Amino acid sequence: MDEKKIRELYAQSEIDSVYQTLNSSSKGLSSEEAEKRLEKYGLNEIKRPPKQSQWQTFIKNFTTLMAILLWISGFIAIVSGTMELGIAIWLVNIINGTFSFWQERQAQKATDALNKMLESYVQVYRDGKKKQVEAKHIVPGDVFALQAGSKVPADARIISATSLQVDQSALNGESVPESKRTSFDPGEGKYAESNMVYSGTTAVSGTATAICFSTGMDTELGQIAHLTQEQEKVDSPLTRELNRLTKQISIIAFTIGLFFFIASIFFVKQPFGAAFIFSLGMIVAFIPEGLLPTVTLSLAQGVKRMAKKHALVKELNSVETLGETTVICSDKTGTLTQNQMTIHYIRTLNDEFEVTGDGYVNNGQVELNGKQLWYDEHPDLKVITEIASLDNDTSIENKDGQNKILGTPTEASLVIMAQKAGYDIHKQMVKKPRLREFPFDSERKKMSTVNQISDSEAAVLVKGSYSDLIKDCNFVQVNGEVKPLTAEDKQKLDRLNADYARQGLRSMGLAYKKIKNDDAISNLTIETAESQLVFAGLVTMSDPPRPEIYDAIKHCHDAKIRVVMVTGDSKLTAKTVAVKIGITSEKARVIDGRELDEMSDSELREALKDEVIFARVAPEQKYKIVKTFQENGEVVAATGDGVNDAPALKRADIGIAMGLSGTDVAKDAANMILTDDNFASIVAAIEEGRTVYSNIRKFLTYILSSNVPEAIPSVLYLLSGGLIPLPLTVMQILTIDLGTDMLPALALGAEPSDPDVMKRAPISRDEHLLNKRVLVKAFLWYGLLEALVSIAAYFFVNKQAGLVFGHLAASGDIYIKATTMTLGAIVFSQIANVINCRTEKVSVFKKGLFINPHIWTGILFEIILFIILTVTPGVQGIFNTGVLGISDWIMLCLIPIPLILIEEARKKLFRINK
Repeated sequence: MDEKKIRELYAQSEIDSVYQTLNSSSKGLSSEEAEKRLEKYGLNEIKRPPKQSQWQTFIKNFTTLMAILLWISGFIAIVSGTMELGIAIWLVNIINGTFSFWQERQAQKATDALNKMLESYVQVYRDGKKKQVEAKHIVPGDVFALQAGSKVPADARIISATSLQVDQSALNGESVPESKRTSFDPGEGKYAESNMVYSGTTAVSGTATAICFSTGMDTELGQIAHLTQEQEKVDSPLTRELNRLTKQISIIAFTIGLFFFIASIFFVKQPFGAAFIFSLGMIVAFIPEGLLPTVTLSLAQGVKRMAKKHALVKELNSVETLGETTVICSDKTGTLTQNQMTIHYIRTLNDEFEVTGDGYVNNGQVELNGKQLWYDEHPDLKVITEIASLDNDTSIENKDGQNKILGTPTEASLVIMAQKAGYDIHKQMVKKPRLREFPFDSERKKMSTVNQISDSEAAVLVKGSYSDLIKDCNFVQVNGEVKPLTAEDKQKLDRLNADYARQGLRSMGLAYKKIKNDDAISNLTIETAESQLVFAGLVTMSDPPRPEIYDAIKHCHDAKIRVVMVTGDSKLTAKTVAVKIGITSEKARVIDGRELDEMSDSELREALKDEVIFARVAPEQKYKIVKTFQENGEVVAATGDGVNDAPALKRADIGIAMGLSGTDVAKDAANMILTDDNFASIVAAIEEGRTVYSNIRKFLTYILSSNVPEAIPSVLYLLSGGLIPLPLTVMQILTIDLGTDMLPALALGAEPSDPDVMKRAPISRDEHLLNKRVLVKAFLWYGLLEALVSIAAYFFVNKQAGLVFGHLAASGDIYIKATTMTLGAIVFSQIANVINCRTEKVSVFKKGLFINPHIWTGILFEIILFIILTVTPGVQGIFNTGVLGISDWIMLCLIPIPLILIEEARKKLFRINK
């Protein structure tokens, strides 16, 4: 039998039949029977998927495609006779893999600490007595007690209930608690059965006893967790792109190696062995050994910056994935909104009072026509405030500056409203004590109390659904006077209520009547108490948007990122909030869960191309929405905090869970956790992601540029048949790639965001890191300029010695000086290149020459390393270098200036013509 049928069976059966099915009773189980069932059904807990061992995680970081290519490169270097460089390449790989492993472990530790929770306990009836046990020891057939603030430990059928309201937002996304009772009513939407409570939800008011029928992974929460765990992990776009890039670079490197091998045999007539070693050196030269360290460093620095902004990234690649995000599928309650009901207006027949101040703060005020009012300055405001405060079971505690609700969010909003009106609730409750109460239930949708107001007089105070309350009202209070409620008055109030509903505000009616304070009060019935009432007014409320959400949504739109609301709340509420915070316009289509079920895949794909909002959706439907967006070619980020969000979080390219209000299941499924539940942190994360992607491209441009001046001297050597001796040796080429270029390249990974990074469209999934633009800029612009400069330096030294083509130095001091100058020209050209690569379009002077100190550290390092190579006797022989004169150094130091100015001119021309 599937879960739905099991749920229906327990909901619709008589309670005696439930006892019989579960072989239990109203007194619960015996301790002995509970132990047997615990052994049979297992612990009442959500099983988490097994994690990779530390050893597996460690090995994973050394077996990526790029890592494998580096292992091969190191081996080739060793075979070619350069043992030191081969070992250096392997050390680069080892350091990078170890760093990646360490970073992932740190993120995992932080996540584990975030998810760690105190053991929860529940009051269970065992052996006919109430006793406290750990929630994980609950078994089917157990009878347990609930009260305000209790977490529901398992799926259960209600046996008895008094004013029970349950917050089910973790399961269904609803911001309004559900009323629960013993009789069955299917309700609206999933999990809405009136006599059922579910694991993962919370009792916010009232008391109840219930009998458990499902625990652990068999609960509704467990089924959602299972659905989440079934989803295969999706590789991030960066992982896929790095794999593609590795293949591209491998093809380029081995193609070039093959070319040089063939050319050295046929053009220079080198022996097979010498030609092979020479081509191996060229292959190693064209492999970007610094790619993995730069990518890892860029991602790690993005993670570090995000941590300071309250975003915990569990995997490095998640930062970059955010940079490619095109769609954010966002839950509403607790994500876009504050998940706390707030009163906006108090409405009498003739006056509207505005309640100011955001959320649960008591430093706001109540105004009429811009004038601040206290509750006793207007007779209608006074009676409304008293009804809202005295006919109320919720209190608010302020601890360490944080408000804690003991009751329902709806009643809490009335308490805060009274505080803003200057009403001293505690004093008035003593002065006007409660004599009787008629708890709220979902049938009549009202709550009433009888309070003493004098020795001879009492008052029935009533609050509830406007449409249900107005039927019991025969009078209305206007400016302190009570008069008959006319048809015209009722029509006016109906219009006002409808207007508030169109604004997405929920209305609550308040009424009262005075009665004698005598013995008859004890015999008062609900019917007699809630009749012939005086209508006092309406209060209107909503779950307000987070204050920072407006700017966050605007930044998303500026960055060409769609935000789509996917919520379990009603269609009207969803659309009102979405339009208010700027997610969509009024023309947006609202699709609910029922419509979504009836839509074909093709219809849904078409619907997702336009403005759309999803309301009343179930967990599996959220997953379907994310999946269909991905099938439309979108890179999807999904946000949420509830169990119902987990499958979509797992399926999304990046799942973002709320750290404070989020459930463990949601956090486990997510790639990133917002530790302050601040949606605006997502925008900062997107900027970081785009910066990381941009920096990787800058790095690629930088390191590929030097391949051209490294290759052209060898091409000249081959094409001239050896008449032009090698202007650059293989050892010098490897020195550039693994020596002088490394730190400046890594520094590009720490480059701050370009000013226009959040004004660009998201990077297309079809656009690759190594694209035509990068290749053209690296090879045909920066590379050719550097090649011209380096070859000019080589011929300059020969010309100074009086040597011309055909008679160039092939050995001796002049040849050593020529190759040293060629190497130096490339090093100093790369100084200009690293500065030029810091921006794509903006002037580097406008961005700031010194805002990335790592660049200058890298430049200083490569200059010092070049000096060491030229003046250290033992090193000179290995790298074929020699000491340079003062005039040579002046020439080298001047090289960056024209290269920077030429690039600045190109960028300015681009900005003018764009």
